Amino acid sequence: MAAISYNCWTVPTLHVIATPIGNLEDISLRALRCLREVKLIAAEDTRTTRHLLRAYDIKTPVTSYHEHSKRSKLDYLLSCLEKDDIALVSEAGTPGLSDPGYELINAAIARGVPVLPIPGASAITTALAVSGLPTEQFVYLGFLPRRKGQKRRVLNSVANEPRTIVVFEAPHRLVETLSDIQDTLGDRPLALCRELTKLHEEIFRGKVSQAREHFTKPKGEFTLVIEGKREGRDS
Repeated sequence: MAAISYNCWTVPTLHVIATPIGNLEDISLRALRCLREVKLIAAEDTRTTRHLLRAYDIKTPVTSYHEHSKRSKLDYLLSCLEKDDIALVSEAGTPGLSDPGYELINAAIARGVPVLPIPGASAITTALAVSGLPTEQFVYLGFLPRRKGQKRRVLNSVANEPRTIVVFEAPHRLVETLSDIQDTLGDRPLALCRELTKLHEEIFRGKVSQAREHFTKPKGEFTLVIEGKREGRDS
């Protein structure tokens, strides 16, 4: 692919904007300015985005762009990008990671539309930073499959992975997932980050077996940071 350079102040642009993962104060000044200046905001969760916009008195129109609307909205958003700047935001954090933003970004690039990042919060790097586990290299698996057999196949595929492993998990699946992790990866150290930056934020550090004892009735959103395989570990 040939390199393309644009003056993005004169060409309609897709702005990929990171938004807070919980605490609304974690948004950047640049992100707020861009959200005010674009003509349209494509949001994974319009309720969450409108809550953020109201907090900062931003009046920009919002349209939904999520897993169930992406096919019907993709052409519409690309047509808007022919004449106007658009912002892409996820429900929380950085778009394109475990959300449908990737497809809009890829389609915009294919059409020669400039795509600019406006960086900010990410549950992945936030959890890694406070995990106490090695951060030089890591493997991000996103949300693990819901089906037990598929989930175990994914976990088995990283059983010998020496790098730190990061996954997302929903509260109603956490207990089963911790059991699957212990069965496939062993009783290794991990950090469970719950409700990062929110009122009930909790960071648990210990072994998988200890996490299973601690989180018997989990609530909230979880980011798991799991230590990679270490030679000589007694699992």
